[in-house]
Amino acid sequence: MKHLKRRDFIQKGIASAFVLSTHNSFSFLNKASSADQRKFYVFSKHLQWLNYNEMADFIASCGFDGTDVTVRPKGHVEPARVEQDLPLVVEALKKAGKEVTMITTSILKADEPYAESILKTAGQLGIQYYRPGWFKYDRSISIDENLKNFEEQLRGLIKLNQQYNIKASYQNHAGTGFGSPVWDIGQLLYKIDSPWLGCQYDVRHAVVEGGTSWPLGFDYVKPYINTLDIKDFIWTKENGKWITKNVPLGEGMVDFDQYSKLVNTLPVSIPMCVHLEFPLGGAEHGDRKITMSPEEIKKTMMKELEFVRARF
Repeated sequence: MKHLKRRDFIQKGIASAFVLSTHNSFSFLNKASSADQRKFYVFSKHLQWLNYNEMADFIASCGFDGTDVTVRPKGHVEPARVEQDLPLVVEALKKAGKEVTMITTSILKADEPYAESILKTAGQLGIQYYRPGWFKYDRSISIDENLKNFEEQLRGLIKLNQQYNIKASYQNHAGTGFGSPVWDIGQLLYKIDSPWLGCQYDVRHAVVEGGTSWPLGFDYVKPYINTLDIKDFIWTKENGKWITKNVPLGEGMVDFDQYSKLVNTLPVSIPMCVHLEFPLGGAEHGDRKITMSPEEIKKTMMKELEFVRARF
């Protein structure tokens, strides 16, 4: 009996060790797996009706990994107060277990007011990316002359970026500005070829301007994509004119089956930010007062997050 008990003890000990070893192995794999997943953020423009701590708790309750903070006039952080307020935002998110990896600014030139203080503060806080403002084409001069001007401005920003360890992420945006066709961004990205300058690829705007050719633009700027944002739209007719109307993800004209295949060839370290530009009680415009209940906004945001997590 003593022998049997001893043998049982040894066998159980071996079994326990195996289970523990297996558990630790799976824990390691799970940690590796989570580290290999893309992170999803929400644009803080839609949460400007909340203070910093409330925003952090709201983002955490929705399940996002963090936020892209608006640091621009009428944004969550006013440029004049960036040194005081941006650290408060980062600290609030950190307490909620979330992070600020990117910010959205209106910066166009290195020597404009607040440009250096914004980039310096963000860099010191460990924020990796910022979106600058949009350059406008001067129609009185040639496209080539415009591109030379934009290149000069971007090179000026790159010096600040390198100094403060933060990367610019220029967004392609539908319209007639620099970046609308995507090809113009690509041209300067290849010419400048700096690790401190990249593209924030926006598929909604790319499809508006590119129709069915937008994957070519994606392929062109792909080596320089360092952040992503995502939204959807439809074309609709109002007063005899065709206009774009923003809609929830999957309800519009963006081919997300094709887009997900393209995005999933990018490194998972590239973050994606969810924008909700469709009617959301004023939150879609960054209003401080909203007409939709926080519960409905939360439900909508969680639905959008569920959509992207299933595909990217």
